[in-house]
Amino acid sequence: QVQLVESGGGLVQSGGSLRLSCAASGSISSINTMGWYRQAPGKQRELVATIPSGGTTNYADSVKGRFTISRDNAKNTVHLQMNSLKPEDTAVYYCNAEGVHSRGIYYPRKWGQGTQVTVSS
Repeated sequence: QVQLVESGGGLVQSGGSLRLSCAASGSISSINTMGWYRQAPGKQRELVATIPSGGTTNYADSVKGRFTISRDNAKNTVHLQMNSLKPEDTAVYYCNAEGVHSRGIYYPRKWGQGTQVTVSS
């Protein structure tokens, strides 16, 4: 069974930094794209950043220049370094993996359970 487990959320003051990590497990052969999404109370889930296995990173305009996504293909992990955090970054952050191959099974999309990020003003 493929699972994504996030870590690194928490409470931080405005202007501070946090680093989120996500580890995918389950005898994974390959993952096409990994990324981070977030959902604030009363709002729809939105893309934060994505990173293909060998392509160009993609960021939401609201986080460009402040957040950096990276991944380790050998370890099936993805990280999100968040700097200059703002109160409007407060949300539950979800790890996402698309195009997952595991034990001969293809999973179009898998989600983590989410980790809370709270930025105080």
